[in-house]
Parts: sequence; structure tokens; C-alpha cells
Amino acid sequence: GSADEIWTGTFHSVCMRIIRSNVAKMGYSDGVTIYDTDDTKKTLSAVMKDLNIDEKAFPIKSVAGEISRAKEKLLTPGSYAETAAGGYREKIYARIYEEYQKRLNNSNALDFDDIIMQTVLLLKNDAEVRRYYARKFRYICVDEYQDTNPAQFALCSLLAGEWKNIMVVGDDDQSIYRFRGATIENILNFDKTYPDAKVIKLEQNYRSTKTILDAANAVINKNQGRRKKTLWTENDEGTKIVLEE
Repeated sequence: GSADEIWTGTFHSVCMRIIRSNVAKMGYSDGVTIYDTDDTKKTLSAVMKDLNIDEKAFPIKSVAGEISRAKEKLLTPGSYAETAAGGYREKIYARIYEEYQKRLNNSNALDFDDIIMQTVLLLKNDAEVRRYYARKFRYICVDEYQDTNPAQFALCSLLAGEWKNIMVVGDDDQSIYRFRGATIENILNFDKTYPDAKVIKLEQNYRSTKTILDAANAVINKNQGRRKKTLWTENDEGTKIVLEE
């Protein structure tokens, strides 16, 4: 294959390319719209008005966050409603999510989280499309893998399903996006998911002084649920760390 067949991009841009080529198979029509945060908020506000749900009790931001987290876990409105069977707030969220998703579909629109979720559902449900992309991408490399969420993990697994040539790069100690749905287990369990995987630790640091690395190692060692590693450097000791309160 030639170099112009190589894809490079964010999860969302790669998924958009797949969506644009498979719009009809996903139940959408050409010219599908992508909602930004404002579009999402406006739609949620209209939904809640129609369902007589008070925005003071259920702030739009909280509702949007809950639906976003559901989509990052690949929960459809139906499966979300099943998991929400117990809680009062969750039942309300489930009603809003269901109505919100109907409106998206009726408007031939996807929101930001749908970009990945709907691509994953397409690959899961359509064997022909899944085989096409799994064969197309002979090698897959994912950077910043510690910041991936369950939907992104599922996407990688589906795309790597044919050749099993998947390489991920990341640092479990630099995982900072749990609040955005990232799950550190993706990187910690990578070699359990792919038992043939070879793990290469990059422990030499070229940027920092020995003093900085010793301090960093001392702090990082206290992290729970991590891969053991010790950063070292050939650089100078460097100046002492100044602590300001």
C-alpha cells in the first residue's frame, strides 16, 4: 500500500471518516450534523421542558455529563435504563437520555460522544464493515493510552481484530482524565487482554535532573494500582527543590 493509505488522527477524526463512508448503514442520511456543546445543551433543555423536569433539580451540565459518561461506557438509552433500575435520579436521567437520543436521530445528528459510540456499534453489528476496516488497518498505534475510555478501548479491539498488530504508548502514572471517563485499567491490563504483547519500559529520562526524578519517584511510588518502574537519568543532580506554601 502507498503512504496516502495511512490514517493518522484523533479517535474522533478517525471515527468521522468511518461514519462519513457508512452513513446509510448507520441509519442516518447524508449530511449528518455533529452537535457541539451548545447544541447539546439546547436540545437537553427542550427535552426537559417537555418532560416537565426542573432544571434547578437537574442542572443541564449534570445531565449532559451523565449522558456523556453513559456513552463513554457504550450504554444505549435502553441499557442505561436497565442499569439505572434502582435510583430515583438515574430513572430521570434515563427518561431524558431516551428522549434526547430520539431527537438527535430525528434531526439526523450525532453529539460528540456519539462519534465514537455509534462507530463502535456499527463495527459490532455489521460484520462486513468490521471485516473491511479490520483488514484495512494492518498495524495500529495508539498514543496516550492511559487516557482512553471503555468506548475507545472497544474501538481499538474491533479495529485490531484481524491482524492483532496493536501497539499502545502511555504512562499509567500520568493518567489524569478519570473525571472525563478515562479508565487506567485499559493500560494496566493491556498484556492480559493481549497475552502475546511485549511490554517495553522506557525508564531513562532525558529532560529532568536527578533531584527532580528522585522527588517524582518518591511521590509516584505511593500511587495505587500501577506498574512498577523507576525513572533514572544521566543528567546532573541539579538544584534543590524549593517548596512554597
